Amino acid sequence: MSRFTLADLEQRVHDRAGASAEKSYTRQLLDRGVPHCAKKFGEEAVEAVLAAVAEDRERLIAESADVLYHLLVLLQARGIKLAEIEALLESRAKKSGLEEKASR
Repeated sequence: MSRFTLADLEQRVHDRAGASAEKSYTRQLLDRGVPHCAKKFGEEAVEAVLAAVAEDRERLIAESADVLYHLLVLLQARGIKLAEIEALLESRAKKSGLEEKASR
């Protein structure tokens, strides 16, 4: 199994955000603004859903990688760190899924 983590990907997105648009797709996305980043994330999410429904395992893996990348770009665009998401997930893990959902 790979040792490449979401934290590694977050760092790569952060690093590439500081690069020039001529060299970085991440920078190009960020330069187009939050609405564009959100749209790309949504497109990738739909593609992942379609792959899941089609029971295409390899495509679902590839699309899931795209979803995670585009989510981290969107979070970068909004100045949100992965650690903030992890902290919320940790607090939710202290309750059952049904309990947590009912509390929202």
